[in-house]
Formats: sequence, structure tokens, C-alpha cells
Amino acid sequence: VLDGAIAVFDAVSGVEAQSETVWRQADRYHVPRIAFVNKMDRIGATLERTVEMLKSRLAAHPMVTHLPIGLEGDFEGIIDLLTLEAVRWPDELGQQLVRASIGEDDPLYEEAILAREALVEAVGEVDDEVMAAYLELGPADVTPAQLRAGIRRATLASAGVAVLCGSALKNKGIQPLLDAVIDYLPAPSDLPPVHAIRKKDSVEVERRPTEDDPLLALAFKVIHDPHRGPLVFFRVYSGVLRLKEAINNVTQGRKERVMRILQIHANKTQEIEEVGAGNIAAAVGLKFTTTGDTLISHKDREEVLLAGLTIPEPVIFRAIEARTAADQPALDDALKKFEREDPSFTVRTDADSGQTLICGMGELHLEVIIDRLRREFRVEANVGKPQVAYRETISRSVIEPFEYDREIGSKRQYAKIKLEVQPRERGAGVSFTNGISSLEKPLTREMISAVEEGVRDAETRGPLLGYPMVDLAVKLTEAVAIEGDSSPVSFRAAASMGLMQALENAQPRLLEPRMEVEVVVPTDFMGAVVSDLTNRRGRVQGMEPRENFQVIEAEVPLAEMVGYATSLRSATQGRASYTMQFHDYAEVPAELQEGIVIKVRGY
Repeated sequence: VLDGAIAVFDAVSGVEAQSETVWRQADRYHVPRIAFVNKMDRIGATLERTVEMLKSRLAAHPMVTHLPIGLEGDFEGIIDLLTLEAVRWPDELGQQLVRASIGEDDPLYEEAILAREALVEAVGEVDDEVMAAYLELGPADVTPAQLRAGIRRATLASAGVAVLCGSALKNKGIQPLLDAVIDYLPAPSDLPPVHAIRKKDSVEVERRPTEDDPLLALAFKVIHDPHRGPLVFFRVYSGVLRLKEAINNVTQGRKERVMRILQIHANKTQEIEEVGAGNIAAAVGLKFTTTGDTLISHKDREEVLLAGLTIPEPVIFRAIEARTAADQPALDDALKKFEREDPSFTVRTDADSGQTLICGMGELHLEVIIDRLRREFRVEANVGKPQVAYRETISRSVIEPFEYDREIGSKRQYAKIKLEVQPRERGAGVSFTNGISSLEKPLTREMISAVEEGVRDAETRGPLLGYPMVDLAVKLTEAVAIEGDSSPVSFRAAASMGLMQALENAQPRLLEPRMEVEVVVPTDFMGAVVSDLTNRRGRVQGMEPRENFQVIEAEVPLAEMVGYATSLRSATQGRASYTMQFHDYAEVPAELQEGIVIKVRGY
């Protein structure tokens, strides 16, 4: 959605776990960015440590354009290393800035000269034109204009990251940051054409960021306004979206109409008539569009799809029910709205118990949903304890013959198949292949499709606890059909029942979600926290000192992290904090699997 981004870092904490997550997202979508090191007026703030962490933890190539004047409580401004000017903010609100060239008598002059030389070298390493000027003229004579152009080229190519600093609370460094957005980050016209996939044949097509190309837009956020209804935020990649124009939601396969277009300015809105390529706005009147959907003009016969968003699978769920029968419609309505807003949040009904389950990315995610239910929708609900969303897989290969022979409504339904089931590597998913030679032709195309549908039916419920199956390959190796008695229905049933039987014989295993955990803890409590993480089956990946704290990085099963916030607070007198994000699925140790199965089943 974004053409460019500002990555904000804490001058005390440096690169944190969530910073890495956002940075990886920017890398995935090739978003050019600049870095702003904030809170330079805090105790313990240093620019150098954050720059080193940019290199070591994010593999970035920093191009430091600012030198702070004073640190912590004495922070009063910056030195612009391109122009060698001191920039200060004399008033408390930071509304006015004063620029002045620094002379040789300035106490920071020598440091500024060395820092500028380092900047020229850093830019020269990723930009040939600046390197040529550096070799020809020397670092001192590379002009601000040459440097600025080189930093822009490096930023657009994602070869380097301009680093600025300041204090947002006191508005110090914000004006130069806004200038840097203009100087270094791309305009929509600077970007290459966006790639989309033609729906009918999966061929890749291009759309240029101009208003002359057909309309192509992405809905990237949905919020529910109590007065306007759903507000769909969208980015136009090409063409123009006009007021009351009919559009096609290619993702949903539905026709929509934009009744109002709003330009959003923080908490203020302005109604506009149209939105052109490169712009972001919000639409009122879209009834079916959800986050990640592709929108095109209703007149455009070529349906194309944008890549959309990468949404991880939910890893935790809780049962939920309305306090009273009268609250049930309001609860259902609110949960539908949350699903439309947030693709990582899902609602499903348990097939065995009939309970409604809310599924998300962690305890906090679901707690926020529950809090919003009460606060925004005034719905009171009973909520069960958090439960881990396990997955199931197999640990050995099997070949399973299965014969389906039933009489349904005085008509025989017959199908005989043989399935070969093999484990796959983690993250590979479930695959189905037809291994019957086309020369044999024992089944029609419809019957083959029915076998695959049966496989897809069975993979949704594993043999241990009914969790979805992952990471296995299913191959149809033999099939027998009897003319007049065999049909796609019989082969779908045979495939589903045959695969369930095969899975039971393939030594099924439970997989549990593992989380990347980062704990920031005072040095005095480090031993206790590491010991606790180890007792939770965690694997410590590294430790790093940060002022009077230690940063502990570990991989811990999610099942062991339920209630960790309370435990950590108690163990460290409330002085530690942690962040957590999904890492991967891993096998539950054999000695623990039986206990988990008994606990979840209840027998």
C-alpha cells in the first residue's frame, strides 16, 4: 500500500522485536524507508547504538545524516551533515527552528567533519555517482545536492537507509524529517508498474501508476464508523476511482458502488469527487469489501488480482457466548464486523460442541477484541480460557486401500481406491496428486476431482484431536469404478474415509505453535527469567546488554506462554516487559503428546 515508510526507533531501546517484524514486512513488499531515531532526550539515549543495531539486527546499510547536539536532558538540536548546519529549536513546542553554519571554533566541528566523511563514504558504497565525486573531489567537496541525490537513489533502490534523529515529543527534528520524506522517499510516479495476476489464466500483467491506465485499487483497511457504516480505506495503483462509480470486487466476485469518497486528515474528513493513481482515500457504501480485496472498474473486462496481504494462521482460540439470548444477535453482528476489519481474526463453530470460537494471533489480540465488544458494541459475553490452535501431521508413509460400497436410496454407491500418504517438510502444506496413468483411464475427470475434494474434506480434521492436517502428500495410485454403480459422490466419500483411515495408521503427531519471545529484564532478574523460560520448554537464542537491562531472545511453545505476563510481572517486581510473535509450528515432544490429547479430549 505504501510507497515509502518512516521506521521509528527508540534511542534507548534501539531495534526491538516489533521493529524487526515491521522491517521484514517492508522488505517483503520492497518499501523504501528512512529511519528516525526518536527520544534523543531520554536518559540512556545514544544514536550510535541504534545505528549498530540497524546493521546487526536488520542487515541495513545506514546513511547517518544527523549528529545530535547534546544528549539526554541536554539534547537541543541536530547538525545537518549534508550542509554542516546546526539546527536548534529555541521554543518549548519546537515550532520554530534556527539554522546556522558551524565554524571551526564550534566544539562539535571536528566530530561533524568526521561524521560527514563517514556519510559520504556510506552513500558512495551504494551509489556510483557519489563514489565518483568522492574519488575525484574528496569527501569535503561532495556537495549537499550530490549527497541528497545519492541518498535518494540509494533509498529508492532499497540499498541504503537515511538515518535522522530528534525528539517527537518536543517537536525537535520533525521539520527535517518531513523534508527528508520529500527529498528521499518516492512519489508514485517514481515507482515501477505494479504487477497483478489476470484471474482467468493466472498471467501476470502490469499497471502503470498513471490515471490513463484502467482502475486498479487495493482495500487495505476496514473500520466501522457508527454513523457512516463500514469505511473502506483503499489505495489506487492506476486509473481513477470516481464518486458513485460501479466497481467490481475481483476477490469476492461482487459488484459494488462507491456512494461517498472521503479524504482523511487525522480525525477530520473531506468529501471528494475522485481519487487518482498513487492516492489513498476511504469509501462509504461498499457492502462486501474486506481487507486485502482488489477493486477494478465495472467496465473493465480484464479481471486482475493484486497480491493482497500475507495473513498468518490463528494460533490461539477462545470459546465465546452471549450472556443472554437477547445479546446473541448483537454479538454475531459485532464478530462479523471484526472479521471484516481484521483478516487475522476468525470466527468458527466447533463441529463437536457447537460452540462459537474466536481465533487470533495471541492472548492480547483476543483480549482487545473482547474489550472492544464491551466498549464499542456494549455486548457482554462469557469467554472461555485461551486454548492453543494445534495442528496435526504424520510421521511415516503408508499405502492405504479402501473400498466404499453402500446402498443409498435403493441405489448402490461403489468406489475402490488406494492412497499413498507421505510426510512432507514443515510448512509445505497438503498436496494431492493423481498417480494413475492417463492410459488406464479408470475414472472420469469428475471422479478424480471428487477424490481431491474428499481428500480436502478429510484434511480439515486430524485423527488425534480434530485439528487441521498439515505437511503431507496424498497420491491416488489405484482406482476401480463399476459402470452404473460408481459416481463422483461415491469416490468423494471413499477418498475422505480412506484418508482418515490412512492418517490413523501413519503415526499422527501433534504440532504446536512456537513463538519468538523477547524479554527486556533488569540484570538482577536475568537468571530467574532465563530459568523460567527454560522450564517453559523455551530455547534461548541470545542475550544482549542494553543499559541496565538484558534483552533475552527465545523460542517458546505458545502453550507455555499462556498467562506469562502475570508470571513475569511477579518474578521481576513489574520491571520486565516482553513481546511475542508467531515463529513456526514444531512437533510436540512424544512424552507430552499423550497428556495433551487426554487434556483436550477429556478422557
